[in-house]
Amino acid sequence: MSKPIPKVLIADKLSTQAIDVFKQKGVQADVKTGLTPEEIIKIIPEYDGLAVRSATKATAALLKAATRLKVVGRAGIGVDNVDIPAATAQGIVVMNTPFGNSVTTAEHTISLMMSLARQIPQANASTHAGKWEKNGFMGVELAGKTLGLIGAGNIGSIVADRAQGLKMKVIASDPFLSKERADALHIEKVELEDLFKRADFITLHTPLTDSTRNILNKDSLAKCKKGVRIINCARGGLVNEADLKAAIESGHVAGAALDVFEEEPAKTNVLFGMPQVICTPHLGASTTEAQENVAVQVAEQMADYLTSGAVTNALNIPSMSAEDAAKLKPYLMLVDQLGSFAGQLTETGLKQVKIDYEGKAGALNTKPLTAVAIKGLLAPMTEGVNMVNAPVIAKERNIEVSSTSHDRAGDYNTLVRITVVTEKRTRTVTGTLFADHPRIVEVNGIKLEAGLGKRMLYINNDDKPGFIGSLGTVLGKAGVNIAYFHLGRNEAGSEAIALVEVDQPVSAEVLAEIAKLPSVKQVKFLNF
Repeated sequence: MSKPIPKVLIADKLSTQAIDVFKQKGVQADVKTGLTPEEIIKIIPEYDGLAVRSATKATAALLKAATRLKVVGRAGIGVDNVDIPAATAQGIVVMNTPFGNSVTTAEHTISLMMSLARQIPQANASTHAGKWEKNGFMGVELAGKTLGLIGAGNIGSIVADRAQGLKMKVIASDPFLSKERADALHIEKVELEDLFKRADFITLHTPLTDSTRNILNKDSLAKCKKGVRIINCARGGLVNEADLKAAIESGHVAGAALDVFEEEPAKTNVLFGMPQVICTPHLGASTTEAQENVAVQVAEQMADYLTSGAVTNALNIPSMSAEDAAKLKPYLMLVDQLGSFAGQLTETGLKQVKIDYEGKAGALNTKPLTAVAIKGLLAPMTEGVNMVNAPVIAKERNIEVSSTSHDRAGDYNTLVRITVVTEKRTRTVTGTLFADHPRIVEVNGIKLEAGLGKRMLYINNDDKPGFIGSLGTVLGKAGVNIAYFHLGRNEAGSEAIALVEVDQPVSAEVLAEIAKLPSVKQVKFLNF
């Protein structure tokens, strides 16, 4: 009996090359675009794969109806339109194409920078209106100016290369950028404060996280060089739009060019109508080449998975055999949490990551575990990272990754320890499994036992009387309820670590207040 031909529903408009790829690889592809959610739910039980861009929403309801579905492929980076937890719960692989539009987005950044420098859109509109305002549009040259990159990953590094071709000096602030990688890119790595002081142009190339939201705000813009110009083709929310408007009106910021906005579609915005601001409707990936690239890539990935089981650029599972998957499931959660824990605490460039597997963990297939650990480590500050491409991204950034396995038994019958070496310090975090549930049992040599909830406060402090009471007072005044409190120390009066699970998010203002407590060395709000 012959094996049935896999069927894929292409629910959004993709390049016709994608259909050719499916056909060549033995997969039937049906193009049915413009369907309502109800119409898709009605037909989705017929399909093994669903290919989308951004219009179709792969909701929990749709995925529940997809009784035959094995894979959802997103032609692009963002997967906000796919309910990944729901897909994972049903064993559906979610894939994206994180690098297919990198050149296009970088080129749009350069285009906006040049347009901003020479006021091209404004001059174009004036000339079309029959005016000849030759002296009304005095621009600035890019040559010799300093470009500051906030984020120097895949897209940022391409922008740096293009800017250097324009004879600009490029500096970058990126906690995951090693000195070796910076040297290879011929850029100078600097602290964010230094970038603000020196940059004539600032471009953003970082994901939107709790630590990067409103990274350009009233305070940071005030630290920038007078006359700075801002370009954002990354994510809405990285720039506080009201603060940017005020900085432009004051004359401190010369202008801005934005392709992304906090609320999209952006039909209204405080920056609209300002002559110093250029706006485009999220066109970063909108070129023929980029759309063909992501369409072909998603078709190749989906077809390979459906015909051979190969997994590429999956967001919810690593590459592994079916036999390994059952054994590794609880360990995958453990290493993801340990990596994320270390990554959210990392504030300077990563140089080395070492992972030790001991006891029962040492007898497992640790390759996918290491990939997931690195994914968790890089995800807080790296665009498009997943279980599959994390090792590649680490290598590109000259982050040395090593792992060792030991069958020796210690205090626990299974143990995973992640050691992270940055430019300024070394940090360790160790975890185990209790009844297949992850638990942290040591941080920086300090023993404690804690499960990681959705929202956690990490506090490194001197073990002095009154700290817990002071912390409780600050959180209580802010309306933040403590769910669980875990405390560890080596000996009385020495260094201590508190892991506090809270029921509400902790604002930057509250974190700043905690940081001012006499015994506190470091405080971070962590999300899991």
